[in-house]
Amino acid sequence: MLPDKIGFIGLGLIGGAIAKTIHRVHPDISLIAYDIDTASLSQAVQDGVLTHSYDTISDDFASCRYIFLCAPVQKNAEFLAKLSNFARNSCIITDVGSVKTAIHQEIAGTPIEAYFIGGHPMCGSEKSGYINATPYLLENAYYILTPTSKTSPTLLAEFQTFVQSLGAIPMVMDYQVHDYATAAISHLPHILAFTLVNLVKKLDNPEETMKTIAAGGFRDMTRIASSSPIMWQQICLTNQTQILNLLDSFIEALENIRQEIKTENSSCLLDFFQSAKDYRDSLSLNSSGPLSKTFEIYCDLIDETGGIATLATILAKNHISIKNIGIIHNREFQDGVLHIEFYEENALQKALILLRDYHYTVYER
Repeated sequence: MLPDKIGFIGLGLIGGAIAKTIHRVHPDISLIAYDIDTASLSQAVQDGVLTHSYDTISDDFASCRYIFLCAPVQKNAEFLAKLSNFARNSCIITDVGSVKTAIHQEIAGTPIEAYFIGGHPMCGSEKSGYINATPYLLENAYYILTPTSKTSPTLLAEFQTFVQSLGAIPMVMDYQVHDYATAAISHLPHILAFTLVNLVKKLDNPEETMKTIAAGGFRDMTRIASSSPIMWQQICLTNQTQILNLLDSFIEALENIRQEIKTENSSCLLDFFQSAKDYRDSLSLNSSGPLSKTFEIYCDLIDETGGIATLATILAKNHISIKNIGIIHNREFQDGVLHIEFYEENALQKALILLRDYHYTVYER
């Protein structure tokens, strides 16, 4: 049975995506939200996604079947006291934070513990805010669930079914296992991306040569460095132990490969790169997880006035939305001079057929 009402504490990128998805899949469910960003709330009401919005956590949340905590990780803990009066068999509290240990420790021994199911949708964007949320962000994404030891199997099964109805893939695991795994495949890569960007910025010359010729490899690896600085500050502070453990392991791995390069150990270097390539090629990119597939094409384009506008008009007239478009000046790893990125695979496939029908040379990555 579907819930009648669902509440959101925070309506940023993930909260907004969940709300938009629920509204798309289950339009009869009433959705309410609290956020300090009144502009986002007003937009969500105008979009028809929210039934009501609030500038305080009112008693209206008590009648929600599910309440999603979607504020920044450290802020979520501050809202738990206010929500404790609402937690009961008829109201499940969940969150969407990418770190689970802190909130599980916070609710241990409280009335919320029996009615809490930690959650982490393994999806996202380098963009933030409700305005960048889409109703398809959860599609085929792993959605990690971390119940407490007191969460009843019945409540967990119900929430799993609901998550699955949104197009996501629920996966239940221990919250400590979750934090170690996400430190490895999400938190560490983001820290490395930010670090690499700052390093290049520091080493670049006054003419910004490195910035000017930055190739595909640099852009691909550092794309996630455009993520919210505040969010990553809080993730580092709340998952400190696991991140430090992974950083130590990575530093050791860097020292090892540095030694192989220094000693010109050709066989070990080949094994190093081949092993990484084989493992990377074996990863599934069919979900919206941390290694989610990007829907992008590259297109040859004659250098003439209005060339990009003509192509964009063709796509727009056929109702194909473009996420990003730009000229590739350094084509070290790319075919085609024009890079076009889409929100969904269906849009990419339609664009491929359409542009080729118009005799464009298109490369699918």
